[in-house]
Parts: sequence; structure tokens; C-alpha cells
Amino acid sequence: MIAFLNGRFLPEEQAVVSILDRGFLYGDGLFETIRVCRGVPFRWLDHQVRLEQGARLLRLTIPCPADELRAHADQLIRANQMPEALLRLTISRGVGPRGYSPKGANQPTLAMTLHPAPELNARPNPQWRVVTSSIRLPADEPLARFKTCNKLPQIMARAEAESTGADEALLLNTNGHVVEASTSNLFWIADNTFCTPPLASGILAGVTRTVVLELCRHLGWPTRESGITPSGLLDAQAIFLSLSSWGVVEVTTLDGQPVARSPLIPRLQAAYAEALLSATFG
Repeated sequence: MIAFLNGRFLPEEQAVVSILDRGFLYGDGLFETIRVCRGVPFRWLDHQVRLEQGARLLRLTIPCPADELRAHADQLIRANQMPEALLRLTISRGVGPRGYSPKGANQPTLAMTLHPAPELNARPNPQWRVVTSSIRLPADEPLARFKTCNKLPQIMARAEAESTGADEALLLNTNGHVVEASTSNLFWIADNTFCTPPLASGILAGVTRTVVLELCRHLGWPTRESGITPSGLLDAQAIFLSLSSWGVVEVTTLDGQPVARSPLIPRLQAAYAEALLSATFG
């Protein structure tokens, strides 16, 4: 497999980063995971905008212009002959003096790798069992909107889920609302309305979350951003998750209890797969 590192294309085993890199030492960086379909990074512009916004918040320099970054990504896809893949893009602040201060870290590290993607239109549609994690996320956290390289709360939550045999973990925020999963955004259907927590609740501004909201409106289904408690979530007409790798994933059990299912979820999954294959929502 070929990787991209700081302007060079080279075998993955040769794409090494310094042990003094601040991404390794402190999680001082950002990443994006982008679905590649038919050789094209899906919703590249949305990922680029989120990366740029996160870089401004972290006062982190993206080491090349946006068009050059896209050209590197396209070349990496061609070099690996992987038209169906997940593209992982990582930027760290790079090597600097010891300590938390970013002073002296003036050469950011830019890396891109490709990974196998879940099969498009796989049957049956993805369905996950989820549990509620004991980990809590701070509400109104600006950093939560971006994919920073420090994801310890999500890692711990996912470990909790896997220890019980579940596929994913739901996290509450400090206001007691269920806000997102460890690797995905949360949706539910209530009163025939597709609902998701607002960004201010302390969640990732997910690109697939945005696509799902667009698809719902395109299909004529009402949407709403609102908070929800664990008990309220159990009363929902259906629960599902959204993420770049799998798209739309239906939740079948929550904390071991079966949850209601909706025939609208398979329709949404099909609409998302169609969006991947077309330029309508790309």
C-alpha cells in the first residue's frame, strides 16, 4: 500500500513519523475520514471546510493549498488503484520542543492513507447493537465539532461497548442528554420527524449527518434538532447512526433492549447509497 507523507508517496512501512511529533505526544492535530466512491472522495468540500475551521480553532497551519491537497488525495487513490476506499487525512502540528507550548513547532505533518471501505449496498443493511457508556462529554464544547487527534473519551466508550459484545456506544453530555456515539452521529424518529442533537450539545459536526438531513428533506420527511434523554430515546419510533464509513446504520438494541424499527430506515439507507453514486449530493 502506498501512503502520502509530507509531499512524498512511499510504501506504508516507510511512512514513519518522529516520536517527537506533537500528534503522537499530545494528540495535537486533526483528521478527516472520507468515503471514496468510484475514485472520487465523497463530499470532499465539506470535509475540507471542516478541516480548515478546525485548523483555525487550533491555530494549526495546513501545509498546502486546498487544490493541492485534493490533487495529492486523487493521486494517492490512483496509485493504490482503490476506487472504493476510506481516505484518512491527518495533520499534526509536527515536531517541536518538549512541553505543551506550541512555540517552535513550525512544520506541520501531513499524512494520508487508504483503507478498505464497507461494501456499498451490502445486504443485509448494517444493524448495530448499542449500549450507553459511562463516559460523559462536555456540553457546548467547541473542540467537539472537529475531529481532533485526541479521542480518548470515544476510545474508552467504544472499549466499554465491545466489552459487552455491543457494536457501538452512546454518550451523554454533562446536561444528561444522549448526544452521539463514539464514532457516529445519533438520529432517532419521534412523531414521524427525523431528529438529531444540535451541534451546541457538544457533538461532531458530521459530514454524513449533514447529508442525512439533506436526504430527509429531499424525501419530504420533516427534521428537527433537539435534545433527548435516555428514557426518551427508548420511546423513539426508530434509532439510527450516521458515519462516513458505513453511511446509515440502524440500531436494533439499546442496552440489551430491542428498540422500535421503522421501514423508513432501509429507504434512507438506499437513498444514501444512491447519493454516493451520484453527483446530486456530492
